[in-house]
Amino acid sequence: MAPQRNRRPGFSRRAQYVLFIGYVAAALGALLGAVLLVLSTLNPPAYAIVRGALRELTTPVSSGLHGMRRGITGIPRGIGEYFGVIEENRRMRADIKRNRALVEKARQLVLENARLRRLLAVRDRGTEQVAVARLVNASSSSTRRYATLNAGYWQGVRTGQPVRGPEGLIGRILETSPNTARVLLAVDPESIVPVRRTRDGVPGIVTGRGDGLLEIRSATIANLPFRAGDLFVTSGTGGIYPPGIPVARVLRNTRDLAEARPLADPDRLDFAVVERPYLPPPPPAPKPESAPK
Repeated sequence: MAPQRNRRPGFSRRAQYVLFIGYVAAALGALLGAVLLVLSTLNPPAYAIVRGALRELTTPVSSGLHGMRRGITGIPRGIGEYFGVIEENRRMRADIKRNRALVEKARQLVLENARLRRLLAVRDRGTEQVAVARLVNASSSSTRRYATLNAGYWQGVRTGQPVRGPEGLIGRILETSPNTARVLLAVDPESIVPVRRTRDGVPGIVTGRGDGLLEIRSATIANLPFRAGDLFVTSGTGGIYPPGIPVARVLRNTRDLAEARPLADPDRLDFAVVERPYLPPPPPAPKPESAPK
């Protein structure tokens, strides 16, 4: 009698091994998850150390996968940019000719502004760059919004330092490990950024919503009108974020509370700049000396 072609998996030793390994992996994963859950509840500092160690192990793999994904997804865009480069160059040349007068006027205003600052003895504090690193990943599937930076305290990154990209503010450093750092994004609900409106200097407060958008409230005027397209930049209040970093643009006309879109999208950024806080933290108050006995 000829042997049967379709044999059940139970007769295959290889299938039994694969099934057994799957059960073992599932059990180990469940055990590891339970241990981490208990550790995060009973000992948060130890859990933070374990989380930092996991970031150190997974960041190189995430960096490689991120680079491959960016390279593959960038092929169609590169082809489109290649065919449109000639028309783009023509438009840019026309824009340069039209804007020469505006550039000259802007240069005169810069010189006049510098002269007035010297007359008023205004003291400016420049920003100091700490590190330029790659944004490995950013959480986008939960209400808490974090990102991982492949630079840590060995590269000078410290907790509380602001993080920005070419388009605007990204967030601030929340945790550090030797070669990685955890970034609290500006769109996270726990993020609070003091800002001002560029067209009139009205101060405001930007908070995250957890869904990729921001909320802007006025810091001084009740029932403040917002217009679609209003641009808000950091004000420097609080001493963390340097003034003038673009943060958000209002989406629609409203009053008192505005919905805005962040100008910097971490999901589309490759690199970010870590800077020192705008103002250093104040020194600790001296301890009162004990009275002599």
